[in-house]
Amino acid sequence: MWEMVKAGGWLMLPIILCSIAAMAIIAERLWALRRSRVAPPHLLGQVWRGVKGKQVNAQTLKELQASSPLGEILAAGLANSKHGREIMKECIEEAASRVIHELERYLNALGTIAAMAPLLGLLGTVFGMIEIFGGFMNNGMANAPVLAGGIAKALVTTAAGLIVAIPAVFFHRYLLRRVDELVVSMEQEAIKLVEVVQGDREVDFVEEGKA
Repeated sequence: MWEMVKAGGWLMLPIILCSIAAMAIIAERLWALRRSRVAPPHLLGQVWRGVKGKQVNAQTLKELQASSPLGEILAAGLANSKHGREIMKECIEEAASRVIHELERYLNALGTIAAMAPLLGLLGTVFGMIEIFGGFMNNGMANAPVLAGGIAKALVTTAAGLIVAIPAVFFHRYLLRRVDELVVSMEQEAIKLVEVVQGDREVDFVEEGKA
């Protein structure tokens, strides 16, 4: 392995750094985007029980806001529920925009790594080929084994770049999809809260909250 890194030249260093950064982002986002952390399944039922029991106050709203991203959205709606449906929805949308921005943290960086890694690999190969053919011009024609060995070394960076880029592309798309699913789920929960608090919907999640 070390011989391959040496053969790839100095451009292997940024490729290796990209791989470390990609692995760190993937691990952190997989942990941060767990459904149980972002949108706990029984949170809305628990919130409604608190509303029904008139247990909602500044302290409980603060605890709800800190509990999860969904809790932050629901707390924003409850804090402004007395001002009518439209104000409540606007506050929920503002909180949701902050939450979505937080959920998408580092995903742009992961997408950049996925695009940049193969380009770094290709650049390393180009530099290697320039070096090989420059040597031929200075020293005359070389035999086939020398040429093949030089080309093989030049291709190491391309292979390394693709090894980094392929999983980065996969997880970038996978994590974006997970964010989309979580956003849809939170949007549905927030709509339920607005409709129930404003009296436009029958309660259908109290039993879930007791589970």
